[in-house]
Amino acid sequence: MISRARTVAFQGVDAIPVSVEVMVSPGKIGMQIVGLADKAVTESRERVQSALHASGLAMPPKRITVNLAPADLPKEGSHYDLPIALGLMAALGAIPREVLAEYVVLGELSLDGSIVAVQGVLPAAVAANAAGHGLICPQACGAEAAWASADMPLIAPRSLIQLANHVRGTQLLERPQPAIRAAAAGLPDLSEVKGQDSARRALEVAAAGGHNILFRGPPGSGKSMLAQRLPSILPPLGPRELLEVSMVASIAGALTDGALSANRPFRAPHHSASMAALIGGGARARPGEVSLAHCGVLFLDELPEFSPSVIDSLRQPLETGEAAIARANSRVTYPARFQLVAAMNPCRCGMAGEPGHVCARGPRCQSDYQARLSGPFLDRIDIRIDVPAVSAGEMLAARPPEGSSQVRKRVAAAHRLQSARFEAMGLPATRVNARCSPSQIEEIARLDGDAQRLLSDAAERLRLSARAYHRVLKVARTVADLDASPGIGRGHLAEALAYRGLAEPGR
Repeated sequence: MISRARTVAFQGVDAIPVSVEVMVSPGKIGMQIVGLADKAVTESRERVQSALHASGLAMPPKRITVNLAPADLPKEGSHYDLPIALGLMAALGAIPREVLAEYVVLGELSLDGSIVAVQGVLPAAVAANAAGHGLICPQACGAEAAWASADMPLIAPRSLIQLANHVRGTQLLERPQPAIRAAAAGLPDLSEVKGQDSARRALEVAAAGGHNILFRGPPGSGKSMLAQRLPSILPPLGPRELLEVSMVASIAGALTDGALSANRPFRAPHHSASMAALIGGGARARPGEVSLAHCGVLFLDELPEFSPSVIDSLRQPLETGEAAIARANSRVTYPARFQLVAAMNPCRCGMAGEPGHVCARGPRCQSDYQARLSGPFLDRIDIRIDVPAVSAGEMLAARPPEGSSQVRKRVAAAHRLQSARFEAMGLPATRVNARCSPSQIEEIARLDGDAQRLLSDAAERLRLSARAYHRVLKVARTVADLDASPGIGRGHLAEALAYRGLAEPGR
């Protein structure tokens, strides 16, 4: 007699249905797991047998065969422990077989029979709900799974004994409730940045339109301070964005106590990060920093210190909003719509262009350092701004700067204008100007006569590529949105062009 349980395998953030078939038959005593299982899955044999023994269920002196179907789909991870154990318990008559037909099951087992948290519960819950099934998961992941649907049957036990008692009706487990982490308090505030009015304005424009931005300046000028304060002026995640971000975090095991967070991600990897760490990869193709920054900010400090190949690997995610990881037997895609914020010194010694400073290596120090950034990569950065050093006298004389709360109100107003515009075009309301296609930005960024002549002259003088041309239009549209202007005037376009040309290497 064969008993069956449902579970999932993960490909990116997609949960692929897997059937766990368990047969107890005469033959050589032991348990065999088949179905293209990795080491963690084959080791579940020992965990399952120990957990069942600790729960008071004796293993029969028979041959036990566990098949994970489809057999040609790779199975990875420890979340197969619980469905295998429940399939075996159903085969032995410890729990009703019909119960397993109604649920998708995942969870890791300890040797004492307790059920341990696993990664990927939220995507599994969403897939189970879409298929009309309930979910059985560890109690530690119950709050995470509850976000999939308020009507989905959900069981989140601490142990095998609790689960067996619940399905037999001798103990009733309460349904977990969705949990969300409180908004982060004490975010770095823009009021702490003295001077740098141009850079602060550029940061506001970047936040309002979701534009990539590069700060260039000497050490201590405030580049990192500005970048770290970008989350404080961004609006909170919308419901759809919250789900997308949380599904990636769930796959990566980054959800604390199963609670979701409405804060936009802010990732700041060290410049020693490998390509696999940044883009994603490894033996199990895990999400990288670009995916963990989905719908948030990826901050690359000391940008030229990253390996040139690592920097250029960002070109595709910046353009498509996805990180595609190809392997010989599979191809995994993770979402990666992030806002890139980068900071760099103008040269190796960091002081090129500063009054009174003479570099021993001359102009070559600056040109060699900036040559580590390729033209195609720089072409994808909408705003480039120089951040000069601020003297102590300027800091003392500066008036109290605006705080993040005032800037956030203007950014939120610009986001509302964009949401209304894109909804009227039949596009997602979460789209921002930086994510427009060329045809869309040409439709919403119509220029008056003076602005058209200015753009034509600037495109020839700055030798703008087709991509750069459209990115200038996107920034100009954002500048106009901050002014609540329906059209784009010469002043809006001039500001967008200034952001494009300030930090060109060698200029």
